[in-house]
Amino acid sequence: MPDSRTDLAALLAAYARHDPPRTVAIVGNAPMATSAERAATIDGCDLVVRMTSFAIDPPGGDPALGARTDVVVLHRGVIASPHTFADYTSRLYLLVEPGRLHWEPEVIPDWWPADLGFQPVPNRDFTIPLNRLLGFDPAAPAWSTTGTLAAYLVTELFPAARVTLTGTSIIDRPEQTSFAHAWGQSVAVTAEHRLAAEAALLRGWVETGRIEVLG
Repeated sequence: MPDSRTDLAALLAAYARHDPPRTVAIVGNAPMATSAERAATIDGCDLVVRMTSFAIDPPGGDPALGARTDVVVLHRGVIASPHTFADYTSRLYLLVEPGRLHWEPEVIPDWWPADLGFQPVPNRDFTIPLNRLLGFDPAAPAWSTTGTLAAYLVTELFPAARVTLTGTSIIDRPEQTSFAHAWGQSVAVTAEHRLAAEAALLRGWVETGRIEVLG
């Protein structure tokens, strides 16, 4: 493992309940039906990773998505939910920057907490290899959704871990043109995404045991 990956793996492991994490939950933003079993599975993992404008189960509410958050994966265009930066001093924030390969400026939004640091996800180590797996033209402004990039990153850093992906609608609905969110309004599938390619890749990962999908 290159030094940059070794350092990133050590950083994520520092936020896990076990080093290295044996079980990882990657929780997307799709709304999910009530399930105490799913919520317990998420919260019982050594490492819980959530995306952008995520939701968590409120205290005393119906369980569906769990309540723990160890790592947040987000981008500069995120619409922050009330949970995105809650208790941020206890979490690791990973900033994905696929747009930096094309047009995105290196500017942190004004609303970013002034005392919050973040760890960029290296495009060379993760975005570019994932784009290659997806069959994308390197010159085209195309890249995966944040959840698929998070799944790739975690499975690359911790290949022995049992990685569970939940809260995603891409595998079953690659034809969708908008994403429904557990928090906030639906958002349009933006032009850089190719959901059919992502769905095929994720299904392949399920078949090979790289990830498990929890509905």
